[in-house]
Formats: sequence, C-alpha cells, structure tokens
Amino acid sequence: QVQLVQSGGGLVQTGGSLRLSCATSGSAFSSWAMGWFRQAPGKEREFVSAIQWSAGGTYYADSVKGRFTISRDNAKNTGYLQMDSLKPEDTAVYFCAAGPFSNLGDEYDYWGQGTQVTVSS
Repeated sequence: QVQLVQSGGGLVQTGGSLRLSCATSGSAFSSWAMGWFRQAPGKEREFVSAIQWSAGGTYYADSVKGRFTISRDNAKNTGYLQMDSLKPEDTAVYFCAAGPFSNLGDEYDYWGQGTQVTVSS
C-alpha cells in the first residue's frame, strides 16, 4: 500500500512561484513513478508532469514545460513540483499520484488528497 500526503499550494499572483510537495510511504516505491495532475473547475483532469522515482527521468506537458520542474528526494521519500512563472490558467486542484511512468491518469494506482493552486491576474 502506498500513501501520498500533499502539502503546499495556495494563492499567488501571475508570475509568482509555488512549490508542491508529496510525501510517500509504503514499500517498493523505488520501482514506481510519481505523476502530477491537475483539474480545473468544469474541466477534465490534465497531466502535468511525471518522474521516474529511481532513474529520475522526467516528462512534462507542453503547457508547463520550461516553467515547472519536477524532482524527488529519495532520502525523504518526497516528490516536488516547483511551479514558476505561474499563469491564471494554471489555477486548479493539483494531485500527485504513484504508478507507472505515464501521462495517463487512469494508469496510476494511488493518489494524494489534492491541493488548491490559485493564480490571480
């Protein structure tokens, strides 16, 4: 069983930065990947980024490439999503997830509780 506990998020002005954290627990996480997804009101869930927990390979959606950085700290069993140059269209509830290295949310098995990110114009 894998548990994911998110922290971070909040309200920021356009152009600002936020960092989301996702602390993991459970065994064998080294064979998984961590993904970040977001869902804005009235919209479908959207892939943001993913990282291979062991190898460190990364994958970004085009909409965040160059602005967001995904990382992980193996010693702390925590993943991060650093979000810079935020735009109002980044406003959404953000979720971390554990599963295979994929941009498809349905392939992930475990999910964090979600955290709100609001970017004001």
